[in-house]
Amino acid sequence: MTLSEDRPSLVAAAPQSANHAEPALLRITRGSGPVLAVALHAGHELRPSLAEHIALSEDGRLREEDPFTAAMVPEGISLIEAVRSRFEVDLNRPRDRAVYQDSDDAWGLDLYRCALPREVEDRSRAVYDEFYEHAHRVLSEIEREHGRFVVLDLHSYNHRRGGASASAASVELNPEINLGTARFDRERWSDVVDGFLGCMTESGFDCRENVKFRGGYFSQWVSDNFPDTGIALAIEFKKTYMDEWTGLPDMAVIERIRGALSIAVSTIEATLAETAR
Repeated sequence: MTLSEDRPSLVAAAPQSANHAEPALLRITRGSGPVLAVALHAGHELRPSLAEHIALSEDGRLREEDPFTAAMVPEGISLIEAVRSRFEVDLNRPRDRAVYQDSDDAWGLDLYRCALPREVEDRSRAVYDEFYEHAHRVLSEIEREHGRFVVLDLHSYNHRRGGASASAASVELNPEINLGTARFDRERWSDVVDGFLGCMTESGFDCRENVKFRGGYFSQWVSDNFPDTGIALAIEFKKTYMDEWTGLPDMAVIERIRGALSIAVSTIEATLAETAR
């Protein structure tokens, strides 16, 4: 299931491979300002050489992906959106763990019809490397233009794993928005973090810090590669914006999220401008 964007992608980057049947790797929409968004798990596509080995149904894959997270991104800022599914390569894990090996890597799911051939796994890791090359280029360009920058690292999570009619998971342990801040210097970036939390809370969301998730590999990668200038706020939206079992979105909630993120972007930009003086 896909959702059309209001704005066109400025770059459609495809892997450098002789296999022209492969789908695009990512879409890059260039905007302005020191805040950008990344949707690592928004994609659903699989390259044909891998798809033939996948035992998991499309619905099963979609349930563990992060659909519509790219649609939450406010107008005007840059966006890096992964097109490939996390079941091809998980861009929010270290390279050596980015290709799921068995059910232990993927919520107990039966993933493959048989063991992946070495060349298929190697191709997935090459896709991983290509993605991070593009990401480093985009972030470096924004760093050169603005100095410090902030990435909105957008994800989602399930809260009705027991089934469509099961009770929702505990609200106490499952906020509407979980903000992961463990992969960077929280004290140094406290104005940005507190500003984001304040914006989302004032917009009516239950937004809490490091309750369900503390941030993944991408957030750590940003800190490692841009230690003095950039952070990635790992933002997990509970799937109250969609039905996690049917895959149907609630567009009113998605637009509400988008509006709140727009306010947060303005607040972060103002904070970065103030601290640059």
